[in-house]
Amino acid sequence: MGSPSVTRPGEERPRGTGRLVTGVAWAVLLLGLWLWGRTTTALPVAGPLGPATGDMAAAGRPPDVRLPPAHRPLGTAPPRRLDIPGLGIQAPVTARGLDARGALDPPPPGQPRTVGWYAAGPAPGAAGTALMVGRTGTGTRPAVFHQVSTLKPGDTIRVLRDGAGAAEFTVDDVRLLDRDRFDVHQAYGRRDAGRAELRLITCGGTPESAAGGCTANVVVSAYLTGTGR
Repeated sequence: MGSPSVTRPGEERPRGTGRLVTGVAWAVLLLGLWLWGRTTTALPVAGPLGPATGDMAAAGRPPDVRLPPAHRPLGTAPPRRLDIPGLGIQAPVTARGLDARGALDPPPPGQPRTVGWYAAGPAPGAAGTALMVGRTGTGTRPAVFHQVSTLKPGDTIRVLRDGAGAAEFTVDDVRLLDRDRFDVHQAYGRRDAGRAELRLITCGGTPESAAGGCTANVVVSAYLTGTGR
């Protein structure tokens, strides 16, 4: 899948050509992400180590949670580690691409404690929506995103970036999206055009023993609210 066409500041393109190129690029990108959404539901989980169930999307954001203002987007720097202090997670991050079907290729089963970053998209902290995927279990033990579905609005996620300090994100909602009615815009679309956003995606719903996967995706949405070391 090709990367979306980007116009640098100060460059101009003929309006008709720009709209056509942008439209085609987004169509290709969204197709790949839709396939990703269907593929990530096949992450292996089993028995009591499976993810939490329940309609987290219906819960949405509690009305009494006051969220901090967004921080301006940062420069581009690849992620090296993902920290979720409330869950005790400190996980290495590896760049991932797309598989032969055009879907995101997550870290292999032999790396259950590693988080995958979609390297063809924005880096965490840069303008746009950065996408990260992790497994909930290996079939015998919990994996890196086993408890990600328990995150709540207001919780903190930190991404240590290569040579550029940490980008600090605040969770604004957690959704459970059914595989058969997967909405790529709801899952991966940027909520606010002026923000740097982050999505954590993993398996959710009920494990499917025959397919070795699950029926839904947990999608954690967060946005940049600060920086650190």
